[in-house]
Amino acid sequence: MTAFASFAASLAVEELEIELLLEAVHQRHGYDFRDYDRQLVRRKLLAAMEARALGTVSALQERVLHEPGAASAVLRALSVVPGALFDDPACARAARAVLGTSLRPVAVPKVWLPECAGIGEAWTLAILLQEEGLLARTEIFATLANDELLAEVRDATIDALDLPALQENYVLSGGSGALADYFELRDGRALLLPRLRARITWAGYNLVTDASFNEFQAIVCCRALADFGPMLRQRVLRLFHESLSRFGVLGIDRELAPGDAHAAAYQPLLGDLPWYRRVG
Repeated sequence: MTAFASFAASLAVEELEIELLLEAVHQRHGYDFRDYDRQLVRRKLLAAMEARALGTVSALQERVLHEPGAASAVLRALSVVPGALFDDPACARAARAVLGTSLRPVAVPKVWLPECAGIGEAWTLAILLQEEGLLARTEIFATLANDELLAEVRDATIDALDLPALQENYVLSGGSGALADYFELRDGRALLLPRLRARITWAGYNLVTDASFNEFQAIVCCRALADFGPMLRQRVLRLFHESLSRFGVLGIDRELAPGDAHAAAYQPLLGDLPWYRRVG
């Protein structure tokens, strides 16, 4: 067997191992990553293997099935990566511009952050809506499929020493005040002010399997959607269309392609940035 043939055979075995591991995770723990982007899944699993000094995906599968805590670690690795506060100033600035204009005429706007990237994403949105004068009448729904992550974000805080470093990104996003003013400090930890946290509802929701559960005036999914394979991406775009009100706005990870589900029903709002208004 040539070196190339041997390498191809090794990749084929690894692909089969990944299929079996994802099936095991689905059957044993109820989380379905089978239609996620396979190259991304592979990179995340290889990183999990390296962290445990494991040589094969099958060895990782054995740990997932039999070792307490291993499944939790793999589920975390495969889930959306938590984001820091204002870690994407360009996205936050775009959200400020679009939502500040689009939500203003709505009496009680509802905004959905599906598969939210933790408190960093949710608190960023709450702060910018507060500065746009909209948060007091806006309901933010932040959902996650992973129950363990969901339990953690409800009581999460950030290191108070990080706030000065985060100020720069906050300003780049369009903020004009002091980021620290939006937090209360407890034992070196920073917690978003209660009146801002009260506008965020954390809930369990699985984009892979669950149906539409509400009508929203805005859906912002700039991170998790990039993890999905082609079929799952189209399913989720259809779900977003079912969940978005007429003239509601959609913020996603990349521009809609002509063949994307319901692409013709959306009107671009910011040139080549992937923010849209539903018009059909």
